Amino acid sequence: MSSPTELKGPDLAKGIAATEVAEGAMLLGHAEGEPVLLARKEGKLYAIGAVCSHYGGPLAEGTLTGDHVRCPWHHAQFCLKDGKPKAPALNPVACWKVDESNGKARVTGKAPEAPAPKAVQGPSSVVIVGAGPAGNAAAELLRSEGYAGPITLIGGEDTVPVDRPNLSKDYLAGNAQEEWIPLRGKEFYEEKKIDLWLGTRVTRVDTKARSVTLSNGKSLPYGALLLATGAEPNKLQVPGADLPHVYTLRTLADSRAIIAKSAKAKRAVVVGASFIGLEVAASLKTRGLEVHVVAPEAIPLERVLGKEVGLLVRKTHEEKGVVFHLGDSPVSITAAAVTLKSGGSVPADLVVTGVGVKPSLQLAQDAGLAVDKGIVVDEFLMTSAPDVYAAGDVARYPDGFGEKIRVEHWVVAERQGQAAARNILGQRKKFADVPFFWSNHFDLGISYIGHSEKFDEVTISGDLQKRDAIAAYREKGIIRAVATIGRDKAGLEAEAAFERNDNETLERLVR
Repeated sequence: MSSPTELKGPDLAKGIAATEVAEGAMLLGHAEGEPVLLARKEGKLYAIGAVCSHYGGPLAEGTLTGDHVRCPWHHAQFCLKDGKPKAPALNPVACWKVDESNGKARVTGKAPEAPAPKAVQGPSSVVIVGAGPAGNAAAELLRSEGYAGPITLIGGEDTVPVDRPNLSKDYLAGNAQEEWIPLRGKEFYEEKKIDLWLGTRVTRVDTKARSVTLSNGKSLPYGALLLATGAEPNKLQVPGADLPHVYTLRTLADSRAIIAKSAKAKRAVVVGASFIGLEVAASLKTRGLEVHVVAPEAIPLERVLGKEVGLLVRKTHEEKGVVFHLGDSPVSITAAAVTLKSGGSVPADLVVTGVGVKPSLQLAQDAGLAVDKGIVVDEFLMTSAPDVYAAGDVARYPDGFGEKIRVEHWVVAERQGQAAARNILGQRKKFADVPFFWSNHFDLGISYIGHSEKFDEVTISGDLQKRDAIAAYREKGIIRAVATIGRDKAGLEAEAAFERNDNETLERLVR
């Protein structure tokens, strides 16, 4: 998804003084025409590809934590020792051989690709319900860890798993090609022997018989089951909400339909100033439409980002021509307009609603699993039934503050899918990843690290208007989350500090 990378730094094939890379430091260079990142960990030099395999982020601008390099853009991680990725990246980066002798360090060529993993013991079969980020990541990790048993990945949509964040961002705006949207092609699943069932829904889970019933009436047994059923968009409950020019956005089909309609439309109304709603507004404005946003709150995103950042988001949209109708809501929709509670109306030949989502819990409820604002799971993502796991938007899991939370973030879903897969294989690793998401509004990018549902104080360091700031969200004096604008590296440092429960570092970062 990135353009060719300009080669920077020294030619590492020719060599540099070994002292140029101190312990815990990284150096960007190149070898054989490719960007290479050199790093020293515990006295040893390692070299890996310098471009993130997710969206092409510059790894040299990230951080080195332990033996992992973290990408500044979307917090993917890569192991120095083998190049293996951590979500949102799914592909490894290349490893390079390094010779350090006579006071010089030199990259001598690419290291051989890692051999196929040794076969590991696991359940008789794994069935994954939901082919979104969590389900896809789980299936991939099972294979990469050496599980050779049957894997069935069941998706209700007709397309292979897709890069869902892009559906409201660059793809909808017309800046991303459609071939970038699938996470993998069908041939990948065939090669990995992952049985991908598309356009198929599970209608029943029987935890005693250890089987699922499909929409076609067939029954499928499982040795382990992962519920990654995701969430469904809330429907607007006003007259006219079911008209053909009114859309929600969740799937690739939804995004395609909005794009097709926008080619003929002139005026769009977005109902809801959620992250999805505002990203849709920015994308449609980029396509040249007149865009209005209708929402009940006084300040967009104030509940999540606080007043000051919310006002910046609003200002950014308004400067691009988006018109807000805040403190208002639609009461009806016709083919030509949206009528507002305040008494006015807004002309519209395209309407997109972004009024939140609800987790898809019916399967879990009908199966008798513990459900409380989500499928209740333990620190290993195990549900109340043996060998049944849940991950992604539906999972309500224990966080680092002793609370149960449910997080609707892409990166969290992928990482939970990976964690669930490891635990299906008996690795018994607690899920303790720090939540992270990103949101783009024209040229304003916001990264959010941590989780704070009920902050009572927001402090901002830096200059929001200059797009160089970090916001801290505190509850009873404790920093529970931060948002960064133009400070990607600080976001990575905050993520690592949250992982260590290092409030002292967090306080330093937000001063």
